Amino acid sequence: MTRALVYGLAVAGESTVRALQRRDIEVVVADDEITPSRTTVASTLNVELIKRPRGQVLDALVGSCDLVCPAPGVPETHELIRAATESDVELVSEIELAYRWEQQRPGGPRPMLAITGTDGKTTTTLLAVEMLRAAGLKTVDAGNTLTPLVDAIEQDLDAFVVECTSFRLAWTPSFRAEAAVWLNLAPDHLNWHRSMSSYEAAKARVFANQGPTDVAIGFVNDEAVMRHLETAPGQHRTFGANNADYCLASTAGQANKGGVLSGPAGEIAPVSAMRRSLPHDITNALAASALVLESGLAGPNAITSALTSFEGPAHRLEHVATWDDIAWFNDSKATTPHAASAAIRSFENLILIAGGYDKGVDLSAMAANTDRIRAVIALGATAPAVAAAFSDVSNVRTVDDLIAAVTYANEIAQPGNVVLFSPGCASFDQYKSFEQRGDHFRSLVQSTLSTTQSSLPGGSS
Repeated sequence: MTRALVYGLAVAGESTVRALQRRDIEVVVADDEITPSRTTVASTLNVELIKRPRGQVLDALVGSCDLVCPAPGVPETHELIRAATESDVELVSEIELAYRWEQQRPGGPRPMLAITGTDGKTTTTLLAVEMLRAAGLKTVDAGNTLTPLVDAIEQDLDAFVVECTSFRLAWTPSFRAEAAVWLNLAPDHLNWHRSMSSYEAAKARVFANQGPTDVAIGFVNDEAVMRHLETAPGQHRTFGANNADYCLASTAGQANKGGVLSGPAGEIAPVSAMRRSLPHDITNALAASALVLESGLAGPNAITSALTSFEGPAHRLEHVATWDDIAWFNDSKATTPHAASAAIRSFENLILIAGGYDKGVDLSAMAANTDRIRAVIALGATAPAVAAAFSDVSNVRTVDDLIAAVTYANEIAQPGNVVLFSPGCASFDQYKSFEQRGDHFRSLVQSTLSTTQSSLPGGSS
């Protein structure tokens, strides 16, 4: 009987254990942290849960298995990876397992679309899902979402849209998608990967296993992405605002409305159909359009319909409120300097709130457009680094937490300003997730504005 070691028993790990058990594979589980909830899950799954095996114990455990399945939180530098490599035991992620099992499906495998990149993955994934649904297909966003791919393949679906992090792609000897898009590459997760080159190599796995009939799609303005696109084994397509296969074009009827999204076959959809059309909204829409068109799964009508209704995920340039001509935006999903920089370029007259958990990334990329920024409020573990990066801004203040940040932003904001919470860092110094962090920011803004309104003459008490 095949025996597998699943290392890590959070969401993806639990789903992987269940999927392995459904296929009569013997499973043993280990984790660096044994919490009461994980102990309960292990008991429910009827699996042995080993706490932090190391040295000879880990070597013996790995050597007794045919597969090692690291959860996304297990970094390349973990001793587990060394043990598996030295024992020549195959390392596979949950998307690799799901792909293998899908190839064995009675009736044949269903199409897979893949999205990777440092930033924009979630938005592009959700947008591609909406396009496929508008075309009448049953699909789901899987992978780095609430639905691991090992669970998605058990559902009655027509196709899969897989959000691929470097954590999952690193251990994919055979995973491939009929159409795959690489959005961008910027320094990130250097506390997980051994180096920037290792991070880049993991991302490049999204193209590596494609065949000649598959399509590899890359962002025309990203040098690293284009370098890997040139050697991708599939057909090559590019996207970007200009000088790309999928680009922004002007027509006589749309000249004053933002133009149209265009592809090799012609016009796809007017930009005016989009609920929001900031520069990164347009490139995300072009990437998603390329995916569904090149795979043959959806056409321009479905794309236009999806763009008309798509609102985007929470915590990604989410408009929280506007009061006294001051707009407040929650961009907690911006966990990298690259993402924060894109948000900063979307506005003028900014009060920026930034900072959080240190992932070992240089934050200077956030400060490329300081002419747009009136003030910077730095918080969290990276507050000193954020303040140093924005030393050219005349008003830089360091605060302890979001409460103080929102309070100060409200004090200094003037009509015409935008208050942008775009951390450029992960949330783990003070929050469990970027969602929890964004929810807290939203509630603080709403509470602050409510208090401000009620204190005005004629306001409620």
